[in-house]
This record gives sequence, structure tokens and C-alpha cells, in this order.
Amino acid sequence: MSFVDAVKLCFTKYADFEGRAKRPEFWWFVLFCAVGALVLEVVGSYVSWAFSLATLIPSLAVGARRLHDVNKSGWLQLLGLIPILGWIYLIYVCAQPGDAADNKYGAPPAN
Repeated sequence: MSFVDAVKLCFTKYADFEGRAKRPEFWWFVLFCAVGALVLEVVGSYVSWAFSLATLIPSLAVGARRLHDVNKSGWLQLLGLIPILGWIYLIYVCAQPGDAADNKYGAPPAN
């Protein structure tokens, strides 16, 4: 999956918390959000803040779908509220390969 395809897919599934997302979809969207916020910070902090707010729901949605791919609940994202240890654990879990077989969150993503 390419960078552009991943970003398009995440915005297509803007608030879709169902299903599963492969690693490239998740990590390309994380990169898009981080780079976008940093670049827009040069323009102005309010512009960067507005961008981050606009991408909050799709970020949570793709995060939930990524956790579903490794057979974990999307609510596990709340561990991100725990500084450092929560972040490290979430990065570790999101970096794991997804289940190749069906799990309780559905079939593996086709793309």
C-alpha cells in the first residue's frame, strides 16, 4: 500500500471503527499526521492545531482497526494516556504483524 492510498483509505473510512487495518495503512497515516502537523506549525500554531483536530477521529479509527488486526480491543488506545510506558506498549502492539486468519473483528484486510 502506498502513502497516498493509505491516506485516502483512512479518510474514506473517516469514522469507521469496525474491521481491521494492515500495518502500512496505519503507519503511513501516522506519518501523514505527524509531518502535516509539523509543517503546519511553521505556518502557525492554530493551523497546526486545527489540522490535528481534523485528523483526530480518523487517527482514532485507524488505531482501533490496527489493534483489531492484532486481535486486541480498540479501547486499548486509552493506554496512550499513560506517558512513556503506554506509548511504548502501543507502538509495540501496532508494530506486530496482523492475524492471517479471521478473528473476532473480521477477516483480514484484502489490500
